Amino acid sequence: MSVKGVARFPAPDGRIPNFVGAEAAARRLANTAEWAQAATVKANPDSPQWPVRQRALDEGKLVYMAVPRLTDERPFLLLDPERLHGLARSASSIKGAAQSGVRVDITEVEPVDLVVAGCVAVGRDGARLGKGGGFSDLEFAVAAGAGLVDRRTVVVTTVHARQLVGAGRVPRTPHDIHVDVIVTPDEVLRCPRPSGHRLASIRWQELSEEKIASIPMLGRLRAACR
Repeated sequence: MSVKGVARFPAPDGRIPNFVGAEAAARRLANTAEWAQAATVKANPDSPQWPVRQRALDEGKLVYMAVPRLTDERPFLLLDPERLHGLARSASSIKGAAQSGVRVDITEVEPVDLVVAGCVAVGRDGARLGKGGGFSDLEFAVAAGAGLVDRRTVVVTTVHARQLVGAGRVPRTPHDIHVDVIVTPDEVLRCPRPSGHRLASIRWQELSEEKIASIPMLGRLRAACR
């Protein structure tokens, strides 16, 4: 992903890699039935999906973005296309969303039709590889527990063709997100969910006390479960 003609600022190390062709992938995604049927979108805040977030706002969709690393008491940003400060392009950037978006708690988020997930790599079977922090999977599990996503919610990603790998190459765990639709600048792939696939739930036994303490929402949820 670092080679000329593929990489785009910022450098891909340690993040969801930005890529040449992100706008084309967003346009191709916008031509799918899954996109057309979605009124509310939850999107990752990374640079390669910026064109996706902009297109969603341009088309009048509500967009939710997570605050990086979920560190805020209200860990999501609501971008309402009818109440933006400035153009959708600037409002859908990471910096612009912090200015135009309204911070909301999980209890204030509306049910989501479509989830946009960033990937470091994704298998042709829909197995997703993220940055390793587990935040996307955690966000999805929290949303599922709150009834904001269900089996009808579609998960999509936009990637460069170099990020697309063969089926079986990305290992799966029970809490991983399954990607239903993979979009590159040149193609759309639909990945049937594996047999026995279930919505993720919060796996408290795998969360350290340090991580729970760093995410206020988790502390509140754990207290409510006791």
